[in-house]
Amino acid sequence: MSKIMKIENLEKTYHLGKVKVEALRDISFEVNTGEFVSIMGPSGSGKSTLMHIIGCLDYPTGGKYFLSGQDVSKLNDNQLALFRNQKIGFVFQQFNLLPRATILRNVELPLTYSKTNSGNKKERAVEALEKVGLGDRLKHKPNEISGGEKQRVAVARALVNHPSIILADEPTGNLDSKTGQDIMKMIDRLYDEGNTIILVTHEAEIARYARRVIHLKDGLIDRDEVIA
Repeated sequence: MSKIMKIENLEKTYHLGKVKVEALRDISFEVNTGEFVSIMGPSGSGKSTLMHIIGCLDYPTGGKYFLSGQDVSKLNDNQLALFRNQKIGFVFQQFNLLPRATILRNVELPLTYSKTNSGNKKERAVEALEKVGLGDRLKHKPNEISGGEKQRVAVARALVNHPSIILADEPTGNLDSKTGQDIMKMIDRLYDEGNTIILVTHEAEIARYARRVIHLKDGLIDRDEVIA
C-alpha cells in the first residue's frame, strides 16, 4: 500500500515571552493511502498543533512533513496555500460556511480558488452535495438548514476538489449525539469508498470509528494502536 503522508521527527515550539512551550516533540508516523486514522488526546496534548501542520496551516519548527511525496516545509506561503487547496479537504467543528452564500456556492468555493472553469465547477459541487444527501437543497442558505445539514455541506465542500486527504477536526463537536453519529457514519462510508481520512478528536467514542488511533500526550505519541 502506498504512503500518502510521512512525518519525521516533527517538532513545534512556541515562545511566549521568555517561556518556551514545546507543543510537539519528536513526532514520527506514516499514513497509507485509503487509511482512516484518528489523532486523539486531551486538551494540551498537541493534537490541534499537529492538525494545523498536517493541514498546511502552520509550519513545524523542526523535522519533516511529506504529503503526496511533497516536502511541505520547503513551500513558501503562496505555494502552501495552493497545495492546501488541492490536497486537503477540511471539515471543521464550526462548519465555517459563508452565511450569505447558498449551499451550492459554499461547496463551489474551493474550486473557485483552484480556478476550475465555471461549468465544471457547478457540476462537481452538485455531485458532492448529492453524495451527502443534499442535492435538493442547493439554493438554501446556511441559516435555513440544521446543524447536521451544515456539517454535511462542509463534508461536500471537503470532497469537491478530490483531495488527497480529508482532515476532520472535531466534526461532531457542535452536534447532538444522534446527529453526530449520523455524520460519523457518513464519514465512515467515505472511507469505504477509498478516501484517506484523518480525524482529530478528544472523544473516545468518535475516535473508535477510525481503524487506527494515534494517542498524543504532552506533545509526544503515547501509543499508536490499530483497532480490530
